[in-house]
Amino acid sequence: MPSSNTISHEIAYALRDEILRQRYQSGDRFPSERDLAARFDASRGAVREALSQLEQLGLIRTQPGGARVQSLNAASLAILGPLLELDGHPDPLLVDQFLQTFGVLAALTAKSAVNAASPEQLIQLKKLVVDLKDQANDYEGMQPPWRELLEAMSAISDNLVVRLISNDLKAQFVGQMLKLGFRPDLKKGSRDRLVTTLRVSLNEQDGERASQAMQDHFEEFREAVGEAIRFKADKPSNRVVN
Repeated sequence: MPSSNTISHEIAYALRDEILRQRYQSGDRFPSERDLAARFDASRGAVREALSQLEQLGLIRTQPGGARVQSLNAASLAILGPLLELDGHPDPLLVDQFLQTFGVLAALTAKSAVNAASPEQLIQLKKLVVDLKDQANDYEGMQPPWRELLEAMSAISDNLVVRLISNDLKAQFVGQMLKLGFRPDLKKGSRDRLVTTLRVSLNEQDGERASQAMQDHFEEFREAVGEAIRFKADKPSNRVVN
């Protein structure tokens, strides 16, 4: 028999997706605990816990007289992952906004890290760039050294706010894109240019050059991901028509 905690998560996920699909509009009164308990054949306690989870996500707000739906603009960053996998096809605009935001954070982190790095840390970063070069033509193979490089830069730059935001964004975005089968095809030489420019920036300890390399890479990556999403959306279905 499922535990109350499991049931509350299932209820929260179902209601979360209904809100994200705009079944409920901002300002709408949310169904009562009694109505939800009857709908999901669950205890009021399980429903109450589910509503608490939705409130933590910023999707509803409990007020005297019941809960009301909040605007997505008031929600937490934790809804990004569910939004990306909603209906199995991410919103191109949402993906583009993510990459634009993450590109800015990566550029800021690279600039700060390269300028602040000690000689030992510069050696570490150079080694990670070499590892990145070895996987430059393999999108999935590139992910582990790419994450390791970004994490090393984050640790050196020591900006906790940027690091926490970046961690949350990466955790929700990269996994979802891979799970949905997106393999962006970067223009020939794009990754090589990134690696070459990063190596020069490290040799000269030029944070501005490292920042520009990140910005240029993410601009090209945004374009490639947009094309991959459009291609997948336009691809004919394999369903059999009777």
